[in-house]
Amino acid sequence: MTGIAWEVGVVAGLAQVGVDVRDADLVVGTSAGAAVAAQITSAEALDDLVARQQTPVAESKEIAAELDLDLLMTIFATLFDAELEPDERRARVGAAAIAAPTVEEAVRLEAVAARLPSPAWPERAPGSVLLTAVDAGSGAFVTFDASSGVALVDAVAASCAVPGVWPPVSIGDRRYIDGGVRSPANADLAAGHERVLVLSPMNPAMAAGQAEEVAALEQAGSRVVVVQADAEALAAIGDNPLDPARRGAAVDAGLRQGRATGDAVRDLWLGG
Repeated sequence: MTGIAWEVGVVAGLAQVGVDVRDADLVVGTSAGAAVAAQITSAEALDDLVARQQTPVAESKEIAAELDLDLLMTIFATLFDAELEPDERRARVGAAAIAAPTVEEAVRLEAVAARLPSPAWPERAPGSVLLTAVDAGSGAFVTFDASSGVALVDAVAASCAVPGVWPPVSIGDRRYIDGGVRSPANADLAAGHERVLVLSPMNPAMAAGQAEEVAALEQAGSRVVVVQADAEALAAIGDNPLDPARRGAAVDAGLRQGRATGDAVRDLWLGG
């Protein structure tokens, strides 16, 4: 939840200094980024999206998450088990997610739907907004877009389904978990694009694989700028990134960083 707020703040802060990145040819959303992708490609004004993050918890449909730290440690250990193939690692995490006690799926979907300005996919070319997820049964990586036949709310909820915290999302006869289980940003999906902006609300130590994805993009000829949550933003986000009470502080930190990184992103975005 704080990641959503921070990312919205960054996009709005950039726009405040004359750099509107919402015209990107491709928007990839992973986990918090999936909600942000749906928000910033909607018709809703950025000021209104920021105001959503400043709404008191009691006036929102957000659900405070209780973290099972032991389960989360087990999940992280599984994801970094080099003796397992990637799909097998993710399938084991998916099994743990399915078995974990969480709120009911319908309750979670209601909370996710309330975050979105519209339940409809944005009116953009199919494939220009990609939301990532992982099949909880097979561990396979998947993406959803407007042509996939999957409702936007379901796609966002699947990408945001943090294993062990939120219920895996049912789509057809499969269940799906957070796209961050494969990669925090899935920046490699931007391969072939000339200019790439990566927003990362995580501590760099937790963003496993991101540096390698960025290096591969650059080696292939892309120009890449990464806006990573700085120390002040991480303090605003707090120890529990799923705490809805921290959204206001997180969006303020994002606004500050968006304005502060305006020159670097302008140089990238406008071809300076």
